[in-house]
Amino acid sequence: MTIQFSLVGSTPETAATAVVVVGVYEEKMLTGAAARIDDASGGVLRRLIDSGDISGRLGTSNVLFGLPGVAAARVLVMGLGEQKKFDALRFQRVASDAAKAVKSLPVTGAASYLTEVDVPGRDAAWRVRTAALATDYAAYRYTATFKAKEKPAPEGFNAIAFAAPGEQQKAVDVATAVAAGVRCARELGNLPPNICNPAYIADEARKIAEQHTGVSCEVLERDQMRELGMGSLLGVAQGSANPPKLIVLRWNGGGDARPFVFVGKGITFDSGGISLKPGAGMEEMKFDMGGAAGVLGAFVAAVKLQLPLNLVCIVAAVENMPDGNSYRPGDVLTSMSGLTIEVLNTDAEGRLILCDALTYAQRFQPQALIDAATLTGACVVALGKHPSGLMSKDDELAQQLLDAGNAALDRAWRLPLWDDYQSQLESGFADMANIGGKNAGAITAACFLSRFTEGVRWAHLDVAGTAWDEGRKGMATGRPVPLLVQYLMDRCA
Repeated sequence: MTIQFSLVGSTPETAATAVVVVGVYEEKMLTGAAARIDDASGGVLRRLIDSGDISGRLGTSNVLFGLPGVAAARVLVMGLGEQKKFDALRFQRVASDAAKAVKSLPVTGAASYLTEVDVPGRDAAWRVRTAALATDYAAYRYTATFKAKEKPAPEGFNAIAFAAPGEQQKAVDVATAVAAGVRCARELGNLPPNICNPAYIADEARKIAEQHTGVSCEVLERDQMRELGMGSLLGVAQGSANPPKLIVLRWNGGGDARPFVFVGKGITFDSGGISLKPGAGMEEMKFDMGGAAGVLGAFVAAVKLQLPLNLVCIVAAVENMPDGNSYRPGDVLTSMSGLTIEVLNTDAEGRLILCDALTYAQRFQPQALIDAATLTGACVVALGKHPSGLMSKDDELAQQLLDAGNAALDRAWRLPLWDDYQSQLESGFADMANIGGKNAGAITAACFLSRFTEGVRWAHLDVAGTAWDEGRKGMATGRPVPLLVQYLMDRCA
């Protein structure tokens, strides 16, 4: 269920809603909205703070019912922690915790005054946008493959209004578009691989084109890719019963300007191929199309925002399976660029499909070419689950992406892409090998891709650590949709 965002047009004590959300700091300091609730109710909040029933500690919440002088049926008091430590990440966390608390109540809507709280270095538009996205993220539920309930569930939390100074409708519109993109990416990522295969992603791309004016979609089939010489991508695909698809979505909002091009790794299931992965945790390899889901989600958001630029989204959708026809360690593949690749490990397949997609992307003469891929476990080892790995030889492009990630709280961390690492890809039987050994695996993977992007402003996002949460109940996160959309919006500023 999508959450509807709007703006509050009344004061917290007069808001006629099921829940009013306000904040209290740990130092017994009330925010402006909380102070108004306290005054209207005859000091109820301060009495509860003095008695210790409301602590203000970060992560705590209290629901108060039927306060005198307050129009709302409930007041949700969120702990903001220490005021001197309150920052952008804590604001995002509080907004998310508030959404989870509201979601657990028998209500359909709420009015949040958390967006009036000062966040150092962030303006009101940022607060509204961030709170809205955190709310939508927390409210998301995956239901696609559960048995339908005989009785429809009662209508749940589906709308929230935010209070903020000034006219913030644009911030609401941006949040609505980005939330749609994140949900698109999360839903694709969460679907099982027997449903979300290359053909399914191609069909979803066609639907995106059908549903949005100004969008075109082209899907290249195996024979067309063979004619183009995409021997590397087709080598990965040849062991699967599900044929590969190269999906090209185009948004023309910028006239004759050169487009920005996003490329996504869409391995809809990665068994490892002949270099078979261990069985434990292999079910998570349905998420190996997280880069593809991310660029598709960013494309959806950009189109909904009607951004005044041209954007091309390319998804290489392939399944990597073991079979009598599978490619093998020792095979030499010829890429679309003409460069040959010795396969040392069939589980390093993402770079093999991306290299042909990146070569294909250059026919659009991009202003900037950015790929997103759940490419290496080495990136997770290096950076954990918090930032995406960023690699580029273009300092300006790298900084633009870092800035966008910091603004959207979808952060990346730059790793080196020095030529020193290129020697690890040397092969005695081809122009290069597809792996560079156990050291610096995330970097050598990017070095491999860099050989197919010479002369192009290109950056690589390794989202192996950020595209999904681990564990049996881990869900797709929708990253790096917020980063990519912020990057595009910054180019329109």
